[in-house]
Amino acid sequence: MHILVIRTSAMGDVALVSPVLREMGKRFPDVKITMLTRQIFRPFFTQSDNLSIFSFDPVKRHRGLTGLFRLYRDLKKGEKIDRVIDLHDVIRSKVIRFFFRLRGVPVSVIDKGRREKRDLIKGKRKVQLRHTVTRYCDAFARAGFILDPSDRINILPTMPALNRASAIFNSDNSIKIGVAPYAKHKLKIWPEENMIRLLNMISEKRSVKFFLFGGREESVLLDEFRKKVKGCINLAGKLSLEEEIAVIGRLDFMIAMDSSNMHMAALTGCKVISIWGGTDPFNGFGAWMQPDKYSIRISIDDLTCRPCTIYGKGECRRGDLACMNWLTPEIVLTRIEQLKLI
Repeated sequence: MHILVIRTSAMGDVALVSPVLREMGKRFPDVKITMLTRQIFRPFFTQSDNLSIFSFDPVKRHRGLTGLFRLYRDLKKGEKIDRVIDLHDVIRSKVIRFFFRLRGVPVSVIDKGRREKRDLIKGKRKVQLRHTVTRYCDAFARAGFILDPSDRINILPTMPALNRASAIFNSDNSIKIGVAPYAKHKLKIWPEENMIRLLNMISEKRSVKFFLFGGREESVLLDEFRKKVKGCINLAGKLSLEEEIAVIGRLDFMIAMDSSNMHMAALTGCKVISIWGGTDPFNGFGAWMQPDKYSIRISIDDLTCRPCTIYGKGECRRGDLACMNWLTPEIVLTRIEQLKLI
């Protein structure tokens, strides 16, 4: 059997497909899988011999409706596809699966729980929602593949990337801590001055090196950030995604916002201290296989407006970003010490 799996964005959501496909490779080694995603995300899927990546090019070849039809024809040129599993459920993926359905190919689609998520942020039902990985598994179950991923390490770097990571670390006994202080949306970002203070407090207690992570567009910000903390190395824009994965996998732990860096770190098996503001692990996007005590946030009982967003978009309803400002560096440091990470 040959199945087509669709998930083209965003980075964190694509990375969360890796535990599912890793489990598929172990339980169903005779099933050929083609993962439709962007070329940049290829390093997330190096774990299985029965898995191949088909690169989606939304800028040129696969742009617009004509491009999506061209994408369908490109996919059809390869080995016959017996089933489609849509883990995205957006207009692009709906168009692709429509073309396959016209040919009689069965399709399974993720249930994103959109109504549950709306109820959560409106305060109607503040309960833990199903994790995204679990929702992916549900879509596979509807296709006849029962999966229960349990591995902590799901993203595996190649040997060249590991060699590059080795060159970055030296042989001293300092703690190696990754830091990803930014996120795409304001409601996910802890005030920069708090993060700087936290890192300086940590460096006063232990010999430590901090490795800064972020997108290329954040490299200038991180260069300024680096100057305010002793022992900081800015890696943003200096490594490939695969090399970043290799470095993260060798850290003692990572401090991150609710962001793709949080997911990426968790999927390498790295311990992740995640800091939450307007969003919450209740939304089903928590760091995979990480204990809940590693997720630091103001309780929804103490701040009833939380969570106010699923993806981090929008503005603070209160106008004071209390969800972030109430989280002092002392609170975060105390948790890190309680967890015996330093």
